[in-house]
Amino acid sequence: MNPGRPEHPGVGQTASVTAAVPDHIRTRLWRDGRLVAENYPLADVSEYLQDETALVWVDLHDPTHRELTDIAEELAFDPHAVEDVVAHGERTKVTRYSTHTFLTVYATSLADGSEPADTLGSRLRTTRVSVFVVPRGLVTVHRGTGLDVDEVVRRWDDNADLLRHGTAALLHGLLDVVVDGQFETIQGLDDAIEELEDRLFDERAHIRALQRHTYRVRKELVQLRRVVLPMREVVAAVMRHRAERGNSVELDGWYSDLYDHVIRATEWTESLRDMITTVFETNLSLQDARLNTVMKKLTGWAAIIAVPTAVTGWYGQNVPYPGFGQWSGVLSSTAVIAASAGTLYIVFKQRNWL
Repeated sequence: MNPGRPEHPGVGQTASVTAAVPDHIRTRLWRDGRLVAENYPLADVSEYLQDETALVWVDLHDPTHRELTDIAEELAFDPHAVEDVVAHGERTKVTRYSTHTFLTVYATSLADGSEPADTLGSRLRTTRVSVFVVPRGLVTVHRGTGLDVDEVVRRWDDNADLLRHGTAALLHGLLDVVVDGQFETIQGLDDAIEELEDRLFDERAHIRALQRHTYRVRKELVQLRRVVLPMREVVAAVMRHRAERGNSVELDGWYSDLYDHVIRATEWTESLRDMITTVFETNLSLQDARLNTVMKKLTGWAAIIAVPTAVTGWYGQNVPYPGFGQWSGVLSSTAVIAASAGTLYIVFKQRNWL
């Protein structure tokens, strides 16, 4: 076999690995659920797709414009779908064309805890994954390191018997990894909100740091919600398309489980949205309560201080009064101040104003 270009492997042959493609491009070929070749040139993809027994996967990681154009021309992808791959800010969606189906999903993760908790920068990392689904193949395009492609391949290998059912099995493995990653991200935000709840009633917590942390988690949750909620429509559309084409029912249970995970992720995200809103509003209410407490204490001490001010002011008048010019006047005024201030202190303390 030519190491630069693998021959067309037969069903009984083992998988062959070559260095014919760059490291950022991965290719695989299965026949009847068995891996028979990988890392073959992109030029062979269209030829393999013509084989009714073949199942093809091509992954482009940070492809150049030329590489993306070549594969699009070779497989006759719709120009609008190719434009969505390179455009910025595409939403999570699924679109059906005459020759293929195009999906846009987002793999998510949270950055490590090296960033200070009170910073406003979002820790959420999203990686757009563009998927072209053709009758006997799957082409994935992604940028960055957010998608764990090795995990996707491992799940395909662990369920190799499902690959006999074609691209639906490949697509399920890919979406399953994406949804599980979103679950882990939601769990991370859930833990962050629980930490906020613990700090919310901690009198030693720094109020400004707590506010900044709450704002950051709220922003991350809004960003995550934008990519998680549409996943329900994407998976539902894939399941409808499978039903229309009459694909094998053996995958129905797998897709039903995937759809259930998507629903749980959606509901969990919505519940976290309510929780962070509650934390935000509770924080404001606690600040108002603390302010009221401070105002009561200040008012109480002001009333106590007003008593000696009034007494000394009265005794400081330039008119005769009982004890004027005598030590008895000083003692009586001091007694009045101590008794009045002590009485007010006791009354305010009993009412929890001090």
